Amino acid sequence: MTTHSTTANFNATMRKFGAPQTIVRRYHYWSVLLRPAQATLGALVLAAHEPAQAFSELSPASFTELYEVTRHIETALAQAFHYDKINYLMLMMVDPDVHFHVIPRYAQPKQFANQEFTDTGWPAMPNLGQINKTDVTANRLIMERIQSCWPESEA
Repeated sequence: MTTHSTTANFNATMRKFGAPQTIVRRYHYWSVLLRPAQATLGALVLAAHEPAQAFSELSPASFTELYEVTRHIETALAQAFHYDKINYLMLMMVDPDVHFHVIPRYAQPKQFANQEFTDTGWPAMPNLGQINKTDVTANRLIMERIQSCWPESEA
């Protein structure tokens, strides 16, 4: 079920990644946020709402919803930017709340909003240290593009 409540409490990880302004889509157990530091075009953060610092601490319902959320992410990003591969990185070293960095991968540079976006890690590991510089306007345009491609909820 997709909700758009702005009254929810955001954990520290979600706030670090700009919630609520960067929320692309909110679900009952998860939020999808634009990653302000665009390692690649359309990079996102998928953050759990439950107070968990280990993946195994999430409820069965959270895992069930994760199926729908990941399908929506992949559908929207494929339609919006035509990625070649997608990586989900669960690092949780600095930000301990359960979350993934969702990194669309591109074999060739992509053009969007009068800017070139490169994937400097292709075809190996994503290079999170090399960021495609964006501003508030570019990030808003990226968010709007992803949101315009978001599929309807299956439930």
